[in-house]
Amino acid sequence: MMNLEKRIETFAALGMVLRNSLNGKDDRKLNGIIENQQFKNHWFTPDNVRFAIEAIAAELTEENLLRWTSAYPVLREESKPVNVGLIFAGNIPMAGFHDFLTVLISGNRPVAKTSSKDPDLIPWMADTLTAINPEFAGYIEFTSGILRGFDAVIATGSNNSSRYFEYYFAKYPNIIRKNRNSVAILRGDETPAELTGLGKDVFSYFGLGCRNVSKIYVPEGYDVSELEKFWRTWSHLKDHSAWANNYDYNKAIYLVNRQKFHDTGLVLLREDHRMASPVSVLHYEYYSNEPDVYRETERLNDSIQCIAGRNHIPFGRTQMPHLWEYADGKDTLEFLLKKNLAGIL
Repeated sequence: MMNLEKRIETFAALGMVLRNSLNGKDDRKLNGIIENQQFKNHWFTPDNVRFAIEAIAAELTEENLLRWTSAYPVLREESKPVNVGLIFAGNIPMAGFHDFLTVLISGNRPVAKTSSKDPDLIPWMADTLTAINPEFAGYIEFTSGILRGFDAVIATGSNNSSRYFEYYFAKYPNIIRKNRNSVAILRGDETPAELTGLGKDVFSYFGLGCRNVSKIYVPEGYDVSELEKFWRTWSHLKDHSAWANNYDYNKAIYLVNRQKFHDTGLVLLREDHRMASPVSVLHYEYYSNEPDVYRETERLNDSIQCIAGRNHIPFGRTQMPHLWEYADGKDTLEFLLKKNLAGIL
């Protein structure tokens, strides 16, 4: 396997190719990929696919890759590659790309099972990568069937599928990810720019990602209906049939059950202590003092993916994680670099 410097150089070149393509330089193939996804998964609109690629492209710079990998000196040591089984989620475009990148940057081989909801995007990214550096070609395998020939596993799915994963992969070193949600903490003095950014955290990918904000904590007396005026740039979502159907369905349920909610015309705002909210619904909860919120989020830490707000992830950036910001707070690269797991890694 090529050394770390060459791996970094290749992924940095991939980032450059993506950024150039997104900026209109030799973008014919990429544009076709972006446009076609909506016909396979109606949630994968061109805007959402482009946003996902933009977020990845922004991180794949030599500076970021060096900053990320420099925290792991053992990466520079030669080691025998192992096969790492990857099971990708299909809730948002390229949800498994960071795992794919991490396996390759660590000098190992990904054996990846693509999601039926997202069968094309990461394989396309792999093809682009191997066109830049053909040495990667022999290290990447994709399957849509049963996962075979792996030494360790990283699998992402629902709470239900995770139970199956935990049983099936119990004898292998593994990372099994379950459902998580993200929240935002508002103090009541946010700027218009911050509240506009919060809209991005709520509505990007139709709110289907684990890093999307599904619940907000607001101070007592806060008028949540005022948020609507900062989110009008997302009004096009109501023209999407799947969003509109969810909106109409949830509104009908609340009306029939005589449950209170704020109808903004775009999203239904409902006071609810639960973090997970249905598509087209945003939960909110009042608090009397901020320390109580921090205690609450700490208690729910295992169910929270990330927090948006002051002293947390800036509003508008929850779906733009850095390379060193790991899903579920589990350091995937450190996991792959451990040499004593079951005598394999």
